[in-house]
Amino acid sequence: MSQSLSGATHETPAALGALEATLRAARDAGRKLLVPYVTGGLSSEWCDVVRAVAAAGADALEVGIPFSDPIMDGPTIQAASARALAEGATPARIVAELGDLDVGIPLAVMTYYNIVFRTGHRRFAHRLIEAGVSGAILPDLPLDEVGEWARAADDAGVETVMLAAPTTADDQLEPICRRAHGFVYGVGLLGVTGERDELAVSARRMAQRLKAVTDKPVLIGVGVSNPEQAREVCAEADGVVVGSALVRRLLDGGGPEEAASFVGELRAGIDG
Repeated sequence: MSQSLSGATHETPAALGALEATLRAARDAGRKLLVPYVTGGLSSEWCDVVRAVAAAGADALEVGIPFSDPIMDGPTIQAASARALAEGATPARIVAELGDLDVGIPLAVMTYYNIVFRTGHRRFAHRLIEAGVSGAILPDLPLDEVGEWARAADDAGVETVMLAAPTTADDQLEPICRRAHGFVYGVGLLGVTGERDELAVSARRMAQRLKAVTDKPVLIGVGVSNPEQAREVCAEADGVVVGSALVRRLLDGGGPEEAASFVGELRAGIDG
């Protein structure tokens, strides 16, 4: 590893997993990054939604494994998780169904630590790799508690995406980025996930703070709701994660075609 004049930490390409390698290559080619979020098990056609979203211009995809107490998530994704659980979604089933997909872009799961703990760190990590899943996002597992999972993930080859929030102290940003693999997830605002009428000022500021300490891909999520907001935050960030705005369309009865249309709008927005 080396360090630039700006202080950003650089990793050798040989150390990178599929998720980070893909995102870095796209970013370095001048492309802004788009990672949509889909709740696993939300309907009988959720795998078709994943295929459609991937084909519509996503660079990677975040798949939520439903949990009964999703503390980071607002009403939309809470409702999606509850519906998926009511329809019989389980972590094992979601991961197994991901293993049957071949969408041509890296996949990452987003879930909560209780599921990982109950499954077992090594078992969970190996199940992801066996299913072809590249990364994992555990928003309730902070840096000072990530060690046991991170060791199991590293050993298995799972890239652990780390989060940084507007309240994260400056002296914690570099350690978070150093521990992160795949990308660094900058939380755009205080509060839970959900659509917002305007992009929070903190979103662009979060991107600036992270870009000052790392050259890993920096994506901003939470509160990015439409193509205009995505384009605005991409003035500072490498890309965006968009979840609630897409999931709302699925909750309202939209299927693969509507999901693809929305992701296409996001793609056009950040490419414009």
